Amino acid sequence: MSYESNVILDKLPKHLKQFIKPQEYSDYTAINQAVWRYVMRKNVDYLSKVAHKSYVDGLQKTGISIDYIPNMYGMNRILQEIGWAAVAVDGFIPPSAFMEFQAYNILVIASDIRQLEHIEYTPAPDIIHEGAGHAPIIANPEYAEYLRRFGEIGCKAISSAKDYELYEAVRHLSIIKEAQGTPQEKIDKAEKHIEELQENMGEPSEMALIRNLHWWTVEYGLIGTVENPKIYGAGLLSSIGESAWCMTDQVKKTPYSIEAAHTSFDITKPQPQLFVTPDFAYLSQVLEEFANTMALRKGGLSGIKKLLNSKELGTIELSTGLQVSGNFESVIEFESKPVYFQTIGKTALSYREKELVGHSTKHHSHGFGSPIGKLKGINLAIEDMSPRDLKAYNIFEGQTITLDFEGGIQVQGDIITGTRNLRGEIILITFENCTVTHGDTLLFNPELGLYHMAVGERIVSAFNGPADLASFDLINHKVSDSTIKPVKNTKSAQLERYYQQIRDYREGKNTTISRNKVFQELKHNYETDWLLSIELYELAKTNNDTDFAKEIIQHLENVKRNKPKLGHLIDDGLLLVNQSLIV
Repeated sequence: MSYESNVILDKLPKHLKQFIKPQEYSDYTAINQAVWRYVMRKNVDYLSKVAHKSYVDGLQKTGISIDYIPNMYGMNRILQEIGWAAVAVDGFIPPSAFMEFQAYNILVIASDIRQLEHIEYTPAPDIIHEGAGHAPIIANPEYAEYLRRFGEIGCKAISSAKDYELYEAVRHLSIIKEAQGTPQEKIDKAEKHIEELQENMGEPSEMALIRNLHWWTVEYGLIGTVENPKIYGAGLLSSIGESAWCMTDQVKKTPYSIEAAHTSFDITKPQPQLFVTPDFAYLSQVLEEFANTMALRKGGLSGIKKLLNSKELGTIELSTGLQVSGNFESVIEFESKPVYFQTIGKTALSYREKELVGHSTKHHSHGFGSPIGKLKGINLAIEDMSPRDLKAYNIFEGQTITLDFEGGIQVQGDIITGTRNLRGEIILITFENCTVTHGDTLLFNPELGLYHMAVGERIVSAFNGPADLASFDLINHKVSDSTIKPVKNTKSAQLERYYQQIRDYREGKNTTISRNKVFQELKHNYETDWLLSIELYELAKTNNDTDFAKEIIQHLENVKRNKPKLGHLIDDGLLLVNQSLIV
């Protein structure tokens, strides 16, 4: 095991554990730590005024330090008290996996941290976004339950084949944007590719719609009133640029509703509008409203068609409770109802999320097909027939029978046995010497062996993934792009050492370091570095070294003239020091 487990992580299924990676805390440089410290000090100062009251309280409850990047497995000891845990992953993971982690009360944290050049915002998931954004808010019990429930419902949402293509494109863009030295033309090409994909997505899938809800709440949500909103979304909480921008009149504020599911977003740009929920309880209300539109709860012909379009492993549940999990290949419909379905490849049958004995993927390795619905001319569905009814219609062991279903499906063969659910309803009938046809089309012949006919008048649910996780080998995730680690040269390595020296000085570990010497090196060799100069200014002010402080200010003014875009970052850092807002 490459990570430290606990009682919450122990409950994770194997297919989720494949995404977990070690945090490798020693990989964080002193520059990384300085970036974290700057963002957190600025955030706590500013967000204490504009964030939901749960945020600042949550920082303490979740063990998030202002001065140090959190060690998430140390964090876990504290998170456990509120019933949650955290794991490290490599950037973006598939949306369904991300949601499923939430369903298990686990916070997914991208362990990398943004470069100093992207200190205000990065499209790539990083530990500032997840650790400083998501973690504090889950200390609020009502919000935490919303997040868990969102994951539970969201991981059942059905994707389209294009969703995964878009996910890969966004993951690729986030990686190259955060990587040092990526040519602008490569970034432009990746952004254009995403735009093209977004313009040709067709009708949005369930996963696309619920990701919109996730974006406008968990990531970019506001709470309160349109006139006086507070921030709770992690994307805003972790972005020192956008958290200020979102509070201006330039960003439209709209009351939150299910319409947010149909409002798309662009991860590469600041958001032009945001949704405001009156309270956390209302988030759950809208989530349930959306869940009522999903195939998970509606089933039917539209549900199985969504699975067909997804081309991914999914499950249908029949009115008897029988669950069929596999890759759905086709459906025959009649009067807008499904009357026959067919899977291709490995398929498993389950009841109440437990695989039926004798109906694993080994038994149904080439697919599974079955009629659905009522028999022609008989108002009573097979599942509703009493033993006397079944006898009357010759549906019992040892009988050779022809079953004519509505929609033209015919099953002819010798009944061997039936399988019943806990309520005593028949959910499967097994035939030998069986032929299944739809008009002139042969669907099953006796040479194929035993025929297991599913019993069910209708499809009551359709959802992503298998009914029983143990039925399939789900450890198959392949990463097309991995986070690109910055390449260090002699100059950058030396700068890291200077940052470490100043951190050691501030923490009293080595007070013999010449701060002035470090500063002179910065002035001559690292003209655009501003953050270490801020830290030196802080020490100069603390030590009442007025002349040294003035010299640093003069240097920072030069940096601002040469790099105007850094001006507000420098001014904000100096302001924090001058106001003595060191938390």
